[in-house]
Amino acid sequence: MTSCIFCKIVNKELPATIVYEDDEFLAFNDINPIDKVHILIIPKQHIENLISAEKDGVDSEIFGRMLMLGTKLAKESGLEGFRTMINSGASGGQEVFHIHFHVYGGSSQLKKI
Repeated sequence: MTSCIFCKIVNKELPATIVYEDDEFLAFNDINPIDKVHILIIPKQHIENLISAEKDGVDSEIFGRMLMLGTKLAKESGLEGFRTMINSGASGGQEVFHIHFHVYGGSSQLKKI
């Protein structure tokens, strides 16, 4: 998708501090971190969000792999505990319409929800 900022990062058209990359996923530091560690994990394939993924028949196993990658990256970042978050759709708080998992932690200031 030519106008998608995350697709541009995948294609190396825009800079990012990449912490992980393989054939399927890219992970990079959030430019506006909300904690000491704040990583975004995205599939290289453009998937708008969870709502469109179901509609488009995306293999749901991709999301399990993203969560396990988040766990791996959290451990590698020295986190003993962390939070994952996905915003899906504009009313769900999604701002960039390329699905992404937030993995963050590192302070004791995470509010319980």
